[in-house]
Amino acid sequence: MTSSPMLPSNDHHAQHQPRSRPIGAKASVNMTLNLCIGLAQLNPLVGDLEGNSRQVLAAARQAAAAGVQVLVTPELALWGYPPRDLLLLPSMLRRQQQVLDALALALPENLRVLVGVVTPLADGGDCPLHNSVALVGDGGWRMVAAKRLLPSYDVFDERRYFRPGRQPCLVEIPLAGQPLRLAITICEDLWADPQRPRQPTYDCDPVAELAPLAPDVMVNLSASPFAVGKQTLRRELATAAAARLGCPVVYVNQVGGNDELVFDGNSFVVDPQGSVALQLPSARPASHWVRLELPPGRLSHGGTAPSTGSPMAVTSPQEDLWRALVLGLGDYARKCGFRSAVLGLSGGVDSALVACVAAAALGPRQLRGLLMPSAFSSPGSVADARALARLLGMATTTVPITPLMDTFAQALRPALGQDPDGLTAENLQSRIRGTLLMAMANQEGHLLLSTGNKSELAVGYCTLYGDMNGGLAVLGDLYKTDVYRLCYWLNGPTARQQRRGAGLPTRGPLVPEVILNKPPSAELHPNQKDSDSLPDYAVLDPILKKLVEQHHTPDQLIAAGDDPTLVQRIWSLLRRAEFKRRQAPPVLKVSGRAFGTGWRMPIATC
Repeated sequence: MTSSPMLPSNDHHAQHQPRSRPIGAKASVNMTLNLCIGLAQLNPLVGDLEGNSRQVLAAARQAAAAGVQVLVTPELALWGYPPRDLLLLPSMLRRQQQVLDALALALPENLRVLVGVVTPLADGGDCPLHNSVALVGDGGWRMVAAKRLLPSYDVFDERRYFRPGRQPCLVEIPLAGQPLRLAITICEDLWADPQRPRQPTYDCDPVAELAPLAPDVMVNLSASPFAVGKQTLRRELATAAAARLGCPVVYVNQVGGNDELVFDGNSFVVDPQGSVALQLPSARPASHWVRLELPPGRLSHGGTAPSTGSPMAVTSPQEDLWRALVLGLGDYARKCGFRSAVLGLSGGVDSALVACVAAAALGPRQLRGLLMPSAFSSPGSVADARALARLLGMATTTVPITPLMDTFAQALRPALGQDPDGLTAENLQSRIRGTLLMAMANQEGHLLLSTGNKSELAVGYCTLYGDMNGGLAVLGDLYKTDVYRLCYWLNGPTARQQRRGAGLPTRGPLVPEVILNKPPSAELHPNQKDSDSLPDYAVLDPILKKLVEQHHTPDQLIAAGDDPTLVQRIWSLLRRAEFKRRQAPPVLKVSGRAFGTGWRMPIATC
């Protein structure tokens, strides 16, 4: 790619070698450099190069008004993460150059912006791209960094598209006649901490290789998906990097939902002493700034116009999970062009929680519930579903399915030689409901929300073309016990602020206690309970978590003391249900391993 007019080139990247100086010696050892650096936590739409550029420009103008000199955006901010096979389209790469040219000309004067982009490589080799960073400003732009560590595990598949950078990435930016030595890392480059052995292992440590270059500041442009507890790990890694380099670390993460992935933001600045001095909010875009005195990297002031930066907020895992689900559902609908959603309300806990998340994400007036009682539905379930809908302020429609069940039985009788019974009759009810929900979604342009949970997906306690129908599985990465835990938190006093902020009622329980207290049941035959077919969820879920997320084998669990018969039964159910999961709607990923792009098990296996 040919860039627009070049900025001064003093960077240590690609063919450039670091200049000789004692390890840890700062270029500015005899002078003080006052740096105002900004963090632009953006919510890009994947593939919308022009729209994402407008987000960068808006953040840049706000930053320039606050006196920011260098603004940092997330990884692949111009593309949105993950762009996947859009990276294979030559037309997209040509558009990137045009968008960068236009951005460079539109930026305010005296501001440099680090933008996550891709760099085409013209050497004819495999994976002809770098996941890279462009330095944009003074009417031009140039590539200054390439990602060193390319994850190819879980949901990541970067080696399909990218080639790793081979040199530490450091650029010198002149500020007020003094050089700022800025070290640049990209997401995974921060994760090769030798004190934290993990999989996968890498053959280089980008942070360690930066130490001889004596940076004044290290930045990390990131697109790190949400998982419960992950933000603590990010802070620990950045703190370790700050201590190893003896300089502040600026960490800027993407925010928003892209397909099944949810990015929580939570960007921050950590000083050389390892304390978090600036924390950006969770689950929403934000632009903040901080002033650094270099050396030794003291943080003199931070904030965002018009308010000052806040210290790191203390949140519970349930609050983090709630925010991620609301953000993921809201962005999935918005970015896919949906303004409203429909779901089946059964009076059970799963559909109740999905309704609460959807009401918070889209607004209760944009949500429709369909009640579809059968002859086996208890009167209490219908009443419970209506009570929940009244609390949320959402509309409902009731369509009894008993006449449809009779019609299907009559139609199938000649082919089957009898009425459908057993599992066939149960699944038929689910498929009738799924058909009605799809009809409403098609007719009225709603996004159909699947209400199944991870426990059900894991063991196949769900029906293809029935309750699995939908455009998004909101709870597909929450075990049944997680669903209950989140509902109890949502009903408690610590959730009132989140409920108020989402426009939900704040007085009393949001999920009626009667829903939480009833035994789980699909109500597909008289007096049915989930425990008739499955172990109690309190027993089932811990074993599933070890098998699915912790990669344990049945033999390991049995050796650790779990019941052999139970383990083998659950393992068999898990393996046999793979064909169903392959046809399930996208699942919002909120754990270390979800049923989605990060789960790649064969269907036919021993």
